[in-house]
Amino acid sequence: MPPDLSWSGAGLVRPEERRYTMTGDMFDEETLRAIDGSDDYRVLRRLELKEGHTGVGRRNGTSIGIVLDTETTGIGDDDVIVELAMRRIRFDPDGVIVSIDKAYSWLEDPGRELPADVAKLTGITDAELVGKAIDDGEAMRLLRSAEFVCAHNARFDLGMLVRRLPDAAGLAWCCSCNDVDWRANGFDGNRSLGWLLSRIGLFHGAHRAVDDVDAVIALLGHDLPCGRTVLAEMLETARAPSWRFRAVGAAFEVKDRLKARGYRWDGIAREWWREVRDADRVAEEWWLAGQVYAADAFPKKLGPIVERVTWNDRYV
Repeated sequence: MPPDLSWSGAGLVRPEERRYTMTGDMFDEETLRAIDGSDDYRVLRRLELKEGHTGVGRRNGTSIGIVLDTETTGIGDDDVIVELAMRRIRFDPDGVIVSIDKAYSWLEDPGRELPADVAKLTGITDAELVGKAIDDGEAMRLLRSAEFVCAHNARFDLGMLVRRLPDAAGLAWCCSCNDVDWRANGFDGNRSLGWLLSRIGLFHGAHRAVDDVDAVIALLGHDLPCGRTVLAEMLETARAPSWRFRAVGAAFEVKDRLKARGYRWDGIAREWWREVRDADRVAEEWWLAGQVYAADAFPKKLGPIVERVTWNDRYV
């Protein structure tokens, strides 16, 4: 940081300018707008999501979605949820959020001490968790009231949720991280929630489930350069059926081709896989036939396994 600049609650400010631009610890709105409109500085505002009507969008043909986040003891197969948060949104056919429900959250006693890194990250203490439990009935009522469930890392949150609430299996899921082409919409390759939020001029509080839910909702309501909301793009991607190609029997020697094509390695199934949209299915079949299953590629199988995928099973 340049020596003549220092941080304030709203961004960078030169010390000699403080007396002119601040009232107490806050900038006046005119100065904030001037700073935010410059090419050299950007203002980050604390996210304050309000429940109720947003004042935008249409009132007819609306639907309900639910945004969810979990805090857990870790990411392993034996880890469990210690905090679950949800908030419903109502949106119109254009993907504009017209109202926001109140926040719901529950703590749950994991029956063991929290790892130190989890306690430090979330601020949750063992004492807070003693005797606490998720309200299964209320959680399922909320989940079933919505057309879809959204999380910023849906594969992780879905796995944790269904492990705790088996009745939640089979719901439609969207992922605000993976179902939006952030790079194509002017964002860089970093898709972490806090970073994306900062790119739209906001920051949120502690790493708690409720805070992350609100951050996702703020992202979903953001207008992209194309004129659509993030929610509209996410829903279009999530609702469209796709095809999962599992390159079973692919020779080790073709791994670089698969990786360059966008395939991911599944360490449990020990196979490469990729998901493609309906329009790209034939092209993918031809590519695999020539690059992975041709005789000179020495495949161990005759061809890939191809499975149809919907938003009910994409992140399972």
